Amino acid sequence: MTEAPVRYEVKSGVATITLNRPAVLNALDLALTAALADAAERAAADPAVWVVVVRGAGRAFSSGMDRKALSAGQVSEAFFRNWVRALNWLEDMPKLSVAVLHGYSIGGGLQLAVACDVRLAARDAIIGLGATQHGLVPDGSILRLARLIGLGRAKELTLLNDHISPDAALAMGLVNWVVPPEDLDAELATVVTKAMHASRTATGHSKRLLHASFHEDPRAFIEDVLRAQAECMDSWEIREANRAWDERREARFYPPPAPEAP
Repeated sequence: MTEAPVRYEVKSGVATITLNRPAVLNALDLALTAALADAAERAAADPAVWVVVVRGAGRAFSSGMDRKALSAGQVSEAFFRNWVRALNWLEDMPKLSVAVLHGYSIGGGLQLAVACDVRLAARDAIIGLGATQHGLVPDGSILRLARLIGLGRAKELTLLNDHISPDAALAMGLVNWVVPPEDLDAELATVVTKAMHASRTATGHSKRLLHASFHEDPRAFIEDVLRAQAECMDSWEIREANRAWDERREARFYPPPAPEAP
């Protein structure tokens, strides 16, 4: 029986989306992109999910587009539309998305990571793009990368296609943390714990407004910021934060309280 190209699991508020074509270093084909988009949409819509983790099975995060499929003419518009849908859900969902890079994290693998909110890399990760070498635009990162690392660095990675070390990626702000491979799960647990100690209402609005600040004059959506703040002030999370302050303890946002009976 053929395994699913993407595995999806939810445990203790964390949805883990695992690219699952380890025999080809999780190369991206039509079936994988469709399954990835569905998994990202599912995680975004699930109220039980607070954090979304994207990983790769086996020896790599992802080696990017399946070149055999591309050369055989099997990469169609449907592939790209699935891809855009998957990355947009990861970027737009009102919860933290974390990419965990190890081994080859190149081409579409890096594009996928860039769509997530934060990136954790093992020291053995090999990082780079490569689309323009293969006659393509790196569509998953082309509209995101310059906002993340600046235009000059984005042009260098996109147009020259160098592979860079995790430490170099950390220095330019492309990844957030670099750890030895054996420490990857422990560091991921630390990141998830931090996310669980933040208000989900505030996280969702903060993420949305940070993205909007790159597309609009920030002063043009002050009223939106104030509406978001009002929703935060009316949330159960602010009441929990205030109780925690008064009681000299850390606020607990997960698991959320059961809904009150009518």
